[in-house]
Amino acid sequence: MRLRSFLSIALFSLALGGCAHQSAPLTAPIAPTLTGDSAHPGQTSGWVDTKLYFGLGLADHPEQGVSEVAWREFLDKEVTPRFPSGLSVVDVYGQWQGKKDATPQRLRSKLLIIDYPDTQENRDKVEAIRSAWKKQTGQLSVLRVTQPADVSF
Repeated sequence: MRLRSFLSIALFSLALGGCAHQSAPLTAPIAPTLTGDSAHPGQTSGWVDTKLYFGLGLADHPEQGVSEVAWREFLDKEVTPRFPSGLSVVDVYGQWQGKKDATPQRLRSKLLIIDYPDTQENRDKVEAIRSAWKKQTGQLSVLRVTQPADVSF
């Protein structure tokens, strides 16, 4: 009797499963890339990806150095006006050993990532950002890494 009940339940479950189906979506497929926006093209040519590393201060003393508020003010004043179409900022931990340092300094840092058409005007904007940070903070360097990029929005 138990076997017959089990088989009946199994057959009933299979019959119900066969009745279920998914209907096709009623909307048109969504394009994988953005269209109609020259600042955010579907495909690019001649773009670069630039990463800038900004030291904020010693990792062991977060109360010293550049505050989050001061960083955002710098971003709003020096970076966003130069690259208003978009950018990314990532909190990172870094190390720096100066010529006179016996050991590397452990630093709270920000990584700024900007993708843009590789023009002299944009390269000058990047250098202006680096110079502004050095002037504002007294730091010796802002590491820049620039590579060709195949970008699609």
